[in-house]
Amino acid sequence: MRWKQRPEGSNWGDFGADDQLGRLNLISADKIRAAAQEIRSGRTFCLSLPLDLPGGNALNVRRHPPVLRPTYRDDIPYVNFPLARVDANALDVLSDDQVLLSLQYSTQWDSLAHVGALFDADGDGVAERVYYNGFRPNAEIVGPVDYAEADDFAAHPCGHDHSHADALGIETLAVHGVQGRGVLVDLAEHFGRDFRTVGYDDLMRVMDADQVAVETGDILVLRTGFAEMVLEMGGRPDAHALHHSCCALDGRDERLLQWITDAGIAALAADNYAVERFPARPPAPGQGAVPMLPLHHHCLFKLGLPLGELWYLRDLAACLRAERRSRFFLTAPPLRLPGAMGSPVTPIATV
Repeated sequence: MRWKQRPEGSNWGDFGADDQLGRLNLISADKIRAAAQEIRSGRTFCLSLPLDLPGGNALNVRRHPPVLRPTYRDDIPYVNFPLARVDANALDVLSDDQVLLSLQYSTQWDSLAHVGALFDADGDGVAERVYYNGFRPNAEIVGPVDYAEADDFAAHPCGHDHSHADALGIETLAVHGVQGRGVLVDLAEHFGRDFRTVGYDDLMRVMDADQVAVETGDILVLRTGFAEMVLEMGGRPDAHALHHSCCALDGRDERLLQWITDAGIAALAADNYAVERFPARPPAPGQGAVPMLPLHHHCLFKLGLPLGELWYLRDLAACLRAERRSRFFLTAPPLRLPGAMGSPVTPIATV
């Protein structure tokens, strides 16, 4: 086993010593059959933003919009390419392209390799870098730099700009399939676009008012209105407006984190950036070292619970509210891209 002690409140080992799926294990065949019963009219809703939004890098300076380019053959771009240039008898005209893409730029899933933590998994009194279920940097989560526990670091022997999650990569979600019952909580309907950090009390109040219930294996989906603002900005995001509008979860609220554990949800997605409020509110005095992304820490690191961000939920929410429903059938597999730490996704809700 890769660890001698596990974080308090985690489920490391509960699904097996080598588990890489975490809470997605809760979506059983029975859960998928039950989720299919939510399909009544057969109407479908695309829950993805255009993947070139939000535009620029106002939300995250490290992530940039996709860049589309033609593919080439002998330095000849294959867009509107007459195949007769290769074969005089050919009638075909070919267009073929490629993309440079930040995998977590727009509508996305985080893989379980996205966020780890410093934790004493070895039980020797020294915290080391570790990911869900004890998987380790450099051994399984590989990058171009081998950051030592001290301040120094060394280049990886690959000698180039390389990264690869040999465990916990996004392809594990794709192979398993992310499909089941989605449950929508419409925070925007109750709080509008007010800048509000939502804790346990707010969430329970909204769920009670709308008679929303979640069961083990459900995928919880939160609408805040944030993605709608992004779409309205048309690729020219107003960073100040985005960072000072709409709801986000309070990752420092221990009751909220405990509810996520107890509710048995298999995944959590929202239409905002990061799902939780970032920066998080300050920790209690004297608490010592804490995660800066406490909800990511709780979900990805402790529970193996995937997080989805920047989903587009307006049209689905309107339909469900008109029909006095909160549940729907959700299909949301990421790209089957081995080693990736996140992925674009085009979720489809079927009602």
